[in-house]
Amino acid sequence: MSKRSEPHYKIDRRLGCNLWGRPKSPFNKREYGPGEHGQRRGKISDYGIQLRAKQKLKGYYGNLSEKQFRSYYKAAASLKGDTGELLVGLLERRLDAIVYRLNLVPTIFAARQLINHGHVRVNGKRVTIRSYLCSVGDNISIKESSKQHPLVVEATQSQVREIPDYIVPNLDKLEGTFNRIPQLADIPYPVEMEPNLVVEFYSR
Repeated sequence: MSKRSEPHYKIDRRLGCNLWGRPKSPFNKREYGPGEHGQRRGKISDYGIQLRAKQKLKGYYGNLSEKQFRSYYKAAASLKGDTGELLVGLLERRLDAIVYRLNLVPTIFAARQLINHGHVRVNGKRVTIRSYLCSVGDNISIKESSKQHPLVVEATQSQVREIPDYIVPNLDKLEGTFNRIPQLADIPYPVEMEPNLVVEFYSR
């Protein structure tokens, strides 16, 4: 299991964007990279642009490991259709992504924690694997005894993110149904994601 030991939002400054659209992101105050040489930004090569696109997509979903992210790419590439679209569709099927989309947690990292600790149900059954891929029609909910969990309370009181239409929420019950696999244009990323560049990166 991969674990981030560095501050979650340091990645914002490293990638030069407010990756999750959070008002407290350090990028909002310092729009340059961390460290002594953070303000030196030279021209980026085509390889660098593709690498940056991959890092943004990996980081957004909780800083996935390279092995894990590459496996999603390979799975998408093996299917018929646009590989970039299929890639983001697979990522949005992750249980932690759906819990985050439903505004049941404040961050994608909190979604990981909530799932690991057994607070989330899929079709009424406990699932503790954050990378679990949900299917169309699956119902995702918070365990009844966990509805007053501090992370859940914080998120449901703020409701700062829109819930996309491919997830049908029932916020009174703190649950939702995964309605369909989204296209890139359906996904409410706070920053521009370029999965086509990720495909180019792995196709080199």
